Amino acid sequence: MQTPFEQCVTFLYTADLAATAHFYTELVGLPLVLDQGSCRIYRVSADGFLGFCERAGAAPSGVIVTLVTQDVDSWHARLCARGASIEQAPAFNPTYNIYHCFLRDPNGYLLEIQRFCDPAWPSPAPAGQDV
Repeated sequence: MQTPFEQCVTFLYTADLAATAHFYTELVGLPLVLDQGSCRIYRVSADGFLGFCERAGAAPSGVIVTLVTQDVDSWHARLCARGASIEQAPAFNPTYNIYHCFLRDPNGYLLEIQRFCDPAWPSPAPAGQDV
């Protein structure tokens, strides 16, 4: 059996690392776990991380970063209180059976705060597999 992955880091580019750091630490409240100078990595969950690397001319293209929580409304209220610009207030999406809201980070990346309403999420690992 193949050894499962232990963690996941998604790296995105930013033209302004300082503004990005402020947004993710002060507004969203993610802890910085590694500062590599031109790249910074933030903890999203126990084993999930977002990394931002400074690159001139960086621009988002078709990216949505989805942060999953059971308490979308509290996150929405917290982000509004901290001055985040919300693009869509929390709403139920019947197409995907989710409850979610949207905002943008300083780079233009679309952030989705989401709850899966399907009781099968997260689906259990197949028997005999560690995930």
